[in-house]
Order: sequence, then C-alpha cells, then structure tokens
Amino acid sequence: MSRIHEALKKAEQERTLSQPAGRVTDTTSSVLETPPDDAPVMTTAIAVGGAAPAIGMNAGSLLARSRETRWTPDPKTMLFFGKDEHASGTEEFRTLRSRLYQAREKQALSTLLVTSALPKEGKSFTAANLAQVIVRQHGRRALLIDADLRNPQLHNLLGAEPGPGVSEYLRSEVDELSIVQRGPMENLFFIPAGHSSSNPAELLSNGRMKALLSRLEPMFDWIIIDSAPAVPVADAAILAKHCDGILLVVRSNSTPVDAARKARNEFTGQNVVGVVLNGITPDLSPYMQYYYSTYGPNGNAEAKS
Repeated sequence: MSRIHEALKKAEQERTLSQPAGRVTDTTSSVLETPPDDAPVMTTAIAVGGAAPAIGMNAGSLLARSRETRWTPDPKTMLFFGKDEHASGTEEFRTLRSRLYQAREKQALSTLLVTSALPKEGKSFTAANLAQVIVRQHGRRALLIDADLRNPQLHNLLGAEPGPGVSEYLRSEVDELSIVQRGPMENLFFIPAGHSSSNPAELLSNGRMKALLSRLEPMFDWIIIDSAPAVPVADAAILAKHCDGILLVVRSNSTPVDAARKARNEFTGQNVVGVVLNGITPDLSPYMQYYYSTYGPNGNAEAKS
C-alpha cells in the first residue's frame, strides 16, 4: 500500500469520526471567471472536505471508491453501448457534441442541464446518449446525473441500480462517494435519482445540490444533468441556477409551440446553449437519410471522379 493511499485512507477515517452520522460538512470557496462580453457571468465553486483540506478528494479517489455496478443498457435507446458505430442517431449526437465544444471555446461550459417543456419529449434519451458520446473521445470523463426526482428514467435506460442517489444525498443520508456508480463504459459515471421524495423542489433548493456539483465538477470534463420538465414544475429552473448551460429538448410534431416558448421563458437570464429536435422522421431529414444510406454498414462510400 502506497503512502499516498495510506494518507487518503487515514484522512477519510478522521473526517468520518469527526462528523455526526449521516452528515457531510462542506467548506466552499468561489472563483469568479471572466466570460466573453456576450455571455452571462458564471461562478465555479471548488469544495474541500472540512476535516482534511490538505488532501481533499480527487479524480483518482473517485475512480477507486465509486461503486462498480452491473449495467444492462437498453440497446434500442442507448446508442453507444452496441457495436454498430453508425447506428441511426449516432451521427446526430456526434454533431451535438461538436457544437457543444464549439460553444465551450467562447464560454465556461462544463455543467449542462438537459430538460424539456413537457414529459415524454426525449430529454433522458438525449442526456444519456450525450454523456456516452462524450466519453467515446479519448481521455474524456463524464458524469450523468438523474435529477428528475419525480419520474426518474435514466437507471432504467442504463439498466443501473436506482439508488442510493440524489434524493438520499440531499437528505444528508449519504455522501457523494456513496451515490456515484461506474459501469461497463470507460470514464462514464452515473448518479441515479434515488428513492422517491414527497418534496422534490424543496430538496433541490436546500443547498446540497450546489455543494455536490461544486465538489464533483473539477473531476469531470462534463456533468450532464437530466431534470424534470420545465413547464409543469419548478425543478429545472432551480437546477439551472447551478449549471453553466441549458439544453432544451423538443419533440417533432409533438411539443406545442406555446409549451416550448413557455419553457424557454422559464430560463430568462440563463444560458440556453441550444435546442435539440428529437423524433424527427427520415422524410424531414433527407441529408441524414443520404448519410446512412451511403456511409452506413450496408452503404457504399467509394469515391467517384
């Protein structure tokens, strides 16, 4: 056992003994970054464990101490767990990844909230596949958080354990290392929503969500957060205050225009980085139809002069 590992273990034991059971003490310090003139001001908070500020928690300890669980992802909706590199929809997510990195060149952007106007518009599908396509790039680490405490779906899509998760952490029942899971895809980590709560909005407002993101943000290239729909409840608006950007998902031929407009208005003054049009049919996307017929598994991509 290395000296570093021994020091980390000793510091964690001292911190545990010095705190009441079920309670985690956070000491935060904020660093203000200057964004471009046309971008909102954002604050990145870095938290250090109260009992051992000299060592703290880093990516190495997270990798070593997060729970390795067995995932059984849904092959129909989790596009990047399969062997087909050109499955329908994969290129759209690669394009979305590229656009987000372009936006990142102009503004601080690492914590992204994914939401929709109404239920069943594809926000969880979008959040999960976006996290997957990000870690397909070498050396990129992503954390996917299910913060939809009313109707969580990500653990079903990934085939992961439903808890403990966000709810338990917000109720001070567990610490952050108890809720982080890792599965078969390298560098992809997941925090489920946890068990149901009767007061989701109040839990999300109690300050511990901000502390959680502050502690985990330095360890990941991206944190992707799936939230409840923006129009029926206030959860997404609460979470948006702790995120660098917001991605809205609307469903083709389904989302009412008024609902989409109202969802956008929920984030007035917030950084809405883009809109994802989900459920588009091939006849409405002839360019992608051409791509898959030409470059897909059965296509012929030979150059012709």
